[in-house]
Amino acid sequence: MAGFIVFTDMNTIAVSFKSWSARQPAAFLLLSAVLWLALYQALIPVSESVVSWIPVERESHLGGALQFFFYDTPKVLMLLTAVVFVMGMVNSYFTPERTRALLAGRTQGVANVLAASLGIVTPFCSCSAVPLFIGFVQAGVPLGVTFSFLISAPMVNEVALTLLFGMFGWKVALLYMGLGLSVAIVSGWIIGRLGMEAYLEDWVRDMPRMSAQFEDTGSSLGNCIEAGFASVQEIVGKVWPYILAGIAIGALIHGYVPEDFMASIMGKEAWWSVPLAVLIGVPMYTNAAGVIPIVQALLAKGAALGTVLAFMMSVIALSLPEMIILRKVLKLRLIATFAGVVATGILLVGYVFNAVL
Repeated sequence: MAGFIVFTDMNTIAVSFKSWSARQPAAFLLLSAVLWLALYQALIPVSESVVSWIPVERESHLGGALQFFFYDTPKVLMLLTAVVFVMGMVNSYFTPERTRALLAGRTQGVANVLAASLGIVTPFCSCSAVPLFIGFVQAGVPLGVTFSFLISAPMVNEVALTLLFGMFGWKVALLYMGLGLSVAIVSGWIIGRLGMEAYLEDWVRDMPRMSAQFEDTGSSLGNCIEAGFASVQEIVGKVWPYILAGIAIGALIHGYVPEDFMASIMGKEAWWSVPLAVLIGVPMYTNAAGVIPIVQALLAKGAALGTVLAFMMSVIALSLPEMIILRKVLKLRLIATFAGVVATGILLVGYVFNAVL
């Protein structure tokens, strides 16, 4: 009975909270930002206090691993919630219909740049690959432009950029965004120039073309906030187990793996480390939320930035589950070409950054 009362009270609070955001959206956003910043500033002292309450030595392997976990978990979740909420507001504008209309009828080159850029601000992941691909083909979007979008959307998304910013700072986040966009733009352009439309599955090629028009109904700030709540519920509710798993693995690496071990297998001197990192990354079934905490721990233990970026990009952009999903609409030769072109771009990124950094 007591549990039911608590649940009812929490539900009432949630309803009142959303009602207030609809009535006074500007005041809601301002107060929420102030509270978020105050909580974020308290994360380091709180995590140190939690570890001090546990009967372990702070300087021990276990103490270091626990502090990593207790600090990074709320930090990543807070950053992710804030950015997903803001991007949910933005994404209320970039609907699938609007995205198709923006890309339809454009030629390659500039269209590849536009498609890759739209991938940053749209909430589509590899799970959406087939319906998005079909919609783009039906709207007359060129094949290479479609691939630029499909590469960029999962790889250069708000989750990846948020976690990179929170863990490594804005320089690494911008670096990753530039690399991801470059791989998406160039790979899509190459696939488009190869003229591989014949390697779409027959039923996809034979689909009737549809109009790419959309109706702009407009949206108030309150509606955008509601879209932000929905985005947080959908995305954060989906990826938080990956975040916990990734941070737990990262904490173990941070606390227990010797630095010279990681430097020996993922350092600059090992020329084979970059292709090995890509090969290891492809069959992994995870996303940015799960892999970036691992990336942080690998870098702290001496792994080279280029090698780690190649590993991360292959996990997100060339995952085996996505290839299986795309097999429904692409013939094997086009899938192999897609994977080969993107993998080559990722390898170049890894080698270049290991050479210059």
